[in-house]
Amino acid sequence: MEVLRKFEYAVDRLSGAFGWLAGWLCILMIAIVFIDVIARYLFESGSIAMQEMEWHLFAAVFLLGAAYTMREDANVRVDVFYEKMSTRKKAVIDIFGTVFFVIPMCTLILYSSFDFVTYSYQVQEVSNDPGGLPYRFVFKALLPLGYFLVLIQSCAVISRNIRLLAGDKAIPVKNTAPHQEKL
Repeated sequence: MEVLRKFEYAVDRLSGAFGWLAGWLCILMIAIVFIDVIARYLFESGSIAMQEMEWHLFAAVFLLGAAYTMREDANVRVDVFYEKMSTRKKAVIDIFGTVFFVIPMCTLILYSSFDFVTYSYQVQEVSNDPGGLPYRFVFKALLPLGYFLVLIQSCAVISRNIRLLAGDKAIPVKNTAPHQEKL
């Protein structure tokens, strides 16, 4: 059990670091959107590069923040039945859903995105729009990175639920109610 705890701790810290980064990227994205809107509507000038940066940051926030969301058990689900279930039943459902849905999806996206990112890097892909961003492959590389983080966080979720089913008493209890934001 100690090996599983250490694995979960390491993965949770990694997801937390990328969640922290996603939070700061969100603030940067808001600032860029604000500046872009002011420039467009007050000064009648816009920037293709700024608009593309907004899109790329939006994608980065979601790709890098997904594992953190999973770590915090804040992912979207229909809680009509789930919230009324016992802890053990929730653990079984979480293991089943992770093994049969999350891990195959992450594996498929990781497999299919490798050539997508590699080709983009090989041709040094840039924006098709004049004045757009260079180095598009950097943002495309966030796709496999984000899904890799979700994949390893999924393994930590499975590990945590296996420990719960095995009766491990060292599992932290979440203090927040479902859908309650932590500020």
